[in-house]
Amino acid sequence: MADGEGDPGVFTATALPEDPRLLPTVTNAFLGTRVFRDILHAAGVYSGAAGDTHRADVPSPLGLRMAAPGARSAAQSFTLNTWTGTFSHTIQSPGYTATHQLYAHHSLVHLMASSVTIRRLDGSTHPVTIQLQSLFVPQSQDLHLSSGPDFQGAHYIYGQTLVPEVEGGPRPTVHMLWTPIPQSLTLGEEERERCWQFLTAVAGSEEEAKGSYSAGLSLAAAGSLHRSHVRAWAALRRGCSVELDGPLTLRQALHGCLCYLLSALPPRDSPGVPFHGISPGGLSNGTRGEDYWGHVFWDQDTWMFPNILLLHPGAARAILQYRIRTLEGARRNAREQGYEGAKFPWESAATGREVCPEEIYGAQEIHITGDVLMAFEQYYCTTQDLKLFREDGGWELVEAVARYWCSRMVWSEEEQLYHIRGVMPPDEYHSQVDNSAYTNAVARRSLNFAAGLARDLLLPAPEEWEACQKIKVPFDEERRYHPEYDGYSPGEPVKQADVVLLGFPLMHPMSAEVRRNDLEMYEPVTDPAGPAMTWSMFAVGWLELKELQRAWSQLEKCFSNITEPFKVWVENSDGSGAVNFLTGMGGFLQVVLFGFTGFRITRSGLLFDPAFPEGITKLKLSSISYLGNRLEVTITREEIRMEVTEASWDPPASPLEAVLESGQRFPLWEGQSVSFPTAPGWIQRSHSSTP
Repeated sequence: MADGEGDPGVFTATALPEDPRLLPTVTNAFLGTRVFRDILHAAGVYSGAAGDTHRADVPSPLGLRMAAPGARSAAQSFTLNTWTGTFSHTIQSPGYTATHQLYAHHSLVHLMASSVTIRRLDGSTHPVTIQLQSLFVPQSQDLHLSSGPDFQGAHYIYGQTLVPEVEGGPRPTVHMLWTPIPQSLTLGEEERERCWQFLTAVAGSEEEAKGSYSAGLSLAAAGSLHRSHVRAWAALRRGCSVELDGPLTLRQALHGCLCYLLSALPPRDSPGVPFHGISPGGLSNGTRGEDYWGHVFWDQDTWMFPNILLLHPGAARAILQYRIRTLEGARRNAREQGYEGAKFPWESAATGREVCPEEIYGAQEIHITGDVLMAFEQYYCTTQDLKLFREDGGWELVEAVARYWCSRMVWSEEEQLYHIRGVMPPDEYHSQVDNSAYTNAVARRSLNFAAGLARDLLLPAPEEWEACQKIKVPFDEERRYHPEYDGYSPGEPVKQADVVLLGFPLMHPMSAEVRRNDLEMYEPVTDPAGPAMTWSMFAVGWLELKELQRAWSQLEKCFSNITEPFKVWVENSDGSGAVNFLTGMGGFLQVVLFGFTGFRITRSGLLFDPAFPEGITKLKLSSISYLGNRLEVTITREEIRMEVTEASWDPPASPLEAVLESGQRFPLWEGQSVSFPTAPGWIQRSHSSTP
């Protein structure tokens, strides 16, 4: 282990942060809470109309806190173990230890569980009592709750949200069962050790809630409830393993990001359960007035999705299905603004209708629609999953987005180019601008993908899709850089990564000189107090140009957004904005997965061109997914080693080969490791089908 001792995936402290927002979260695909908090959230359960739509607060029995009466010399510790997906609080007294564990079960996604274990450390026989402090009250400001009969020793409440997102729309129902929590627990005179289990099951139906609670009870009775969670979580971590030889702080940040982001994903074995998207602060946050009310932004599609796609394409597909499921709401957004096709909302909840509380963003920050489609394009290039597009609604979404862009642009006779006017770019310090470089470039990419996909699917494509690709992307011929929009003056302050996104992830055609000029132009004028994901994109740009020290200096800026001791990210370095900021984590992971490796997803192959800043010597990605294959990729400064560890049978995976820019080819057969000197190249379909 380089640079420092200790396990980089275990975060332990003897005191909690003063700001409760910075406490760690425990989450699975359906349930989430912050430790010691008296509310939890369930995926897709929102209350409030339009701009007031927010995650409904569900009362949580899980926020209990241990106390040891009279144990003045007791030592306390608090630990988030990213390997087991478990938070624990331990009281160590001279004669005993008491440990409280909390986790969101990763295979039983409607179940959260906690346990308290008291264990003697000496030969004493006196009773040991631990007090349990809880703020739990079975009431909610967002749900009309009623009590039902107890079930298998659990209390039961159920009810609907108070206000639908759209008039006449659905009001989700919540059913919750929980183990009653006593005020204290006592280890008897003759007992050496005892564990008490407390379960909470939350679901949209009584049957689902009771089934999950019963399954949890059975596992608890067999002594395997926590073990079954750890097994499922460990399988996910193993399948998405990213290991780095480098500074301890970097490795800790990497494990924290993986833990918080992976905990938001659906388990691999539940393809039939609808997924409800990922908000900037995750499922644990998003009550009214907090973390953007739990809404889904481009943060999901642009900042988190590329990592998820490479590591867990099944979860990436679930994210796209969320967008497909909300397509009708997006169509209505477009109609209401006077356009054709579908305009995805700047802030989305359950329906796809615009729920941003401030009208200007929903009306002008239209690049979100192209961001959504870029995720579909990346998925298509990486998986060739034709079923999503032919049978599961993907093509209808692609077509609707293309129609939107064609209706949104206007022809300039003067410039003989299409313009998109009156928008807000990603840089939210500017609004009502014409021809945002990023917005126009992502629109062009949308139309290019739509036309290409139509050809692949043998479907007719309107001629205007080809014609409309003639969109203006502002470029200053004299200074050789991209102005952010028509009329942008060099030196104007910028809120966050904007034009630099043309190079990555958009891969807009440009020379290395122009790429450098864009980075040089915008790095000094980007607000240092802006959102955390910004610096990661500057880092990727400098890695692309092999400016390794400049890349590292940008990546280092991210560390001011990582709080101690549990590596919870804040949106802004002054602590303001969203917490548990998955967007910033997603940007950070892209530096590792796309910056250090040079991976670029294209129609013809997965490009690579590694670059490591000083202090990083090795990167091992245990399970990169590409065209139905899982690849283990190990990169050092001297050598790249690749092995297909698993190839899909249904549908059959495409045979692969690695090709270097020098022309050398290396077939990639399942179970056979190949290595070659570190150099630029790409992974593509092999034309040979047998080893």
